[in-house]
Amino acid sequence: MSRYEPKVTEPKWQAAWEAAGTFAARRDPAKPKYYVLEMFPYPSGRIHMGHVRNYTMGDVVARQKASAGYSVLHPMGWDAFGMPAENAAMERGGHPKDWTYGNIADMRAQMKPLGLSIDWSREFATCDPEYYGQQQAMFLDMLEAGLVYRKAAVVNWDPVDMTVLANEQVIDGKGWRSGAAVERRELVQWFFRISDYSEDLLAALDGLTHWPEKVRLMQANWIGRSQGLQFAFATKGAPAGFESLEVYTTRPDTLMGASFAAISPDHPLAKALEASDPKVAAFVAECRKGGTSAEEIETAEKVGYDTGIRVVHPLDPTWELPVWIANFILMDYGTGAIFGCPAHDQRDFDFATKYGLPIKAVFVAEDAEDVPLAEAFVPMKSERVRYIRGFSGAEVQTGDDGVTAAIAHAEANGYGRGVTKFRLRDWGISRQRYWGCPIPVVHCADCGVVPEKKENLPVELPYDVSFDKPGNPLDRHPTWRDCACPACGKPAKRETDTMDTFVDSSWYYARFTAPRATTPTVAEDVDYWMNVDQYIGGIEHAILHLLYSRFFARAMHRTGHLPAKAVEPFSALFTQGMVTHEIYMTRDAQGRPVYHLPEDILRSDTGATLKDGTPVEVIPSAKMSKSKKNVVDPMNIIDQFGADTARWFVMSDSPPERDVEWTAAGAEAAYKHLSRVWRMADEIATLTSPANAEDEALARATAKAVDEVTKGIEGFAFNKAIAKLYEFANTLQKSQAGANAKKDAMRTMAQLMSPMTPHLAEEIWNMLDGDGLVALAPWPKADPSLLVDDEVVLPIQINGKRRAEIRVPKDMPAAEIEKIALADEGVVKFLAGQPVKKLIVVPGRIVNVVV
Repeated sequence: MSRYEPKVTEPKWQAAWEAAGTFAARRDPAKPKYYVLEMFPYPSGRIHMGHVRNYTMGDVVARQKASAGYSVLHPMGWDAFGMPAENAAMERGGHPKDWTYGNIADMRAQMKPLGLSIDWSREFATCDPEYYGQQQAMFLDMLEAGLVYRKAAVVNWDPVDMTVLANEQVIDGKGWRSGAAVERRELVQWFFRISDYSEDLLAALDGLTHWPEKVRLMQANWIGRSQGLQFAFATKGAPAGFESLEVYTTRPDTLMGASFAAISPDHPLAKALEASDPKVAAFVAECRKGGTSAEEIETAEKVGYDTGIRVVHPLDPTWELPVWIANFILMDYGTGAIFGCPAHDQRDFDFATKYGLPIKAVFVAEDAEDVPLAEAFVPMKSERVRYIRGFSGAEVQTGDDGVTAAIAHAEANGYGRGVTKFRLRDWGISRQRYWGCPIPVVHCADCGVVPEKKENLPVELPYDVSFDKPGNPLDRHPTWRDCACPACGKPAKRETDTMDTFVDSSWYYARFTAPRATTPTVAEDVDYWMNVDQYIGGIEHAILHLLYSRFFARAMHRTGHLPAKAVEPFSALFTQGMVTHEIYMTRDAQGRPVYHLPEDILRSDTGATLKDGTPVEVIPSAKMSKSKKNVVDPMNIIDQFGADTARWFVMSDSPPERDVEWTAAGAEAAYKHLSRVWRMADEIATLTSPANAEDEALARATAKAVDEVTKGIEGFAFNKAIAKLYEFANTLQKSQAGANAKKDAMRTMAQLMSPMTPHLAEEIWNMLDGDGLVALAPWPKADPSLLVDDEVVLPIQINGKRRAEIRVPKDMPAAEIEKIALADEGVVKFLAGQPVKKLIVVPGRIVNVVV
């Protein structure tokens, strides 16, 4: 080629890798293994620059580890079930399966030109019956092990789409798709017993030292361990069976400031009152129109209903508190009942203020004289406060000490006990949707709930379904729904709920170790490949996906599908930053914003316009978004500059944990640099000059490049590795070393660039007669002796200011350094004949001159 042409080079080397089976993962007991995995994508139909950055990071690691002698597993799959496919079927006609597999084909075709070192033979989608059939088998194993159960639970219910919604699908109290006001409804649901593992999941976070601290903290807060007091109020005027009201509190030290008790609208006492009192029923029905998420309940207006029931304070039989039904009490935390201390809880304060209930302070700030009543006083438990109504006198102490004293008082006097509770609730997995993994149980009038026989798995989704009516099509499919009971053979009905799609993504990492197996996993394969050594994905998955995966690994170990070492499936986690871009906006005649694609914009020194000259407003760079149209199609970049340019740019411009701004100028600069490196290689390949004194200096520069690029890749500082490669390219271009030394350095350059720009690296390696494929060449090692400098650069300070520098042998005597320093042209010019009063040489560091 007369110039670097990615359109020629990149397909050629991709074909060569495929022909050689370069990236096929193989179990090799003679080699250490390395499993690198990026969070697999949802098949939306298009990849974006965020995908390119994410997968390039994993690819850089995978390629370097393979060259370093590891047996590498680097797979790809598709998180393919979920509502978007059903939405597409409803909006456009067609079938979710066809839409999903069509998108998978499109995205695979877009990803392959990136040259990723993926073992495509292990590819699967979670909607493949071969995959979800094994998921069903594990569900049955977990059901047998007591890890799965069924109970009535309050859920978000969309009355138009007639389905359960996750909290994230409730927007401003309405269904995200239908726009209908969401209701709280009690349904019988399937649950995983994740709460049984709360203590273990929390304690094990301390061992995840290669996870971001932010993620570990987010998980710890989500699990939410709290130490508190559980006790029972005696009731007055309650229905039969409710002679006491059990409450749990994390601030028992505020019990002396109680002014009311409150129960959830879903509490059994509220339900008992609802059955006989129309006013209670109306209030509870109004409460159930809101969502179930803690955030939504927290931000909603606090409203309540006085039941007329009273409870007796455990420390004073004459002290009675009213019992209210309140919309801000969660049934699934604690006992679903609380006592309110308005002085020290803002929700309670707002509630008490609204309904005229007493507000009694229990403590004040350490130095305060007056009780603050304008708002609740809620200090951290670690802060020191002065107790007015405490359990161990009115001394100054921390809130933690006050809680401890209150629990000790309750236990000593027999009215309560200290307990540990967790915020983490069991995982409800039932979804009233078609496009998901069917739950493999059958409902029989005689036998009850019966697990399907494993030999009948997978329970496949029927293809012939209709989306012309709201609700779950499986409920309307008699030939699929109606079946024989696996236990007695009588007519029965299948479970028509499907599993939450988080289940699909909670074990896929294990399936990649043996994706074609007729069991969920194969012992030899999970023993060899697990754990995932490096997991890469967005911070938005810090809680649910990662927490569910950690639970699932424990459940898989308990049911014999994973070894003990894999109960923490991800040894290291990296959360990458986003790819951002400027937003271009005009306004229509009504003043509404209109967004424009980057390729429709012309830039100049005076600003930005559309191609017809219309001025546009440039909004600062933000996450790429289809709605804002600030997206860059990777296919356009590959077509214009090649995949290596896209890979190089997203790795070079910013630390990988931070956002990177995509600019056309940056992409063009990356392409120009890679073209320059290709021209250097082309010129060096034809050199015939003999060895000379410059060879050693180039060998030292090469060794330093190997050392720093290796450290950069292994330390996830890809931008630093690339900065060193820029520097090395400059050094090599300026070097006057002989032909063989320059060819050796250029071959090393190809090896060091190979993880980032694999196609260009192969081309250079081949141009310089490298042996075989550079992807299979051993990773270069730096000669330690070449990393030690024989010379040092010493700055020269004159009267405390740096004026020059000299390069001298590392072990040169101080007297010789003095002579060289005083003879330096810059020093002579600055001194201008002035006598030197003092000259101090600090060996290896600096020369100080005083005049």
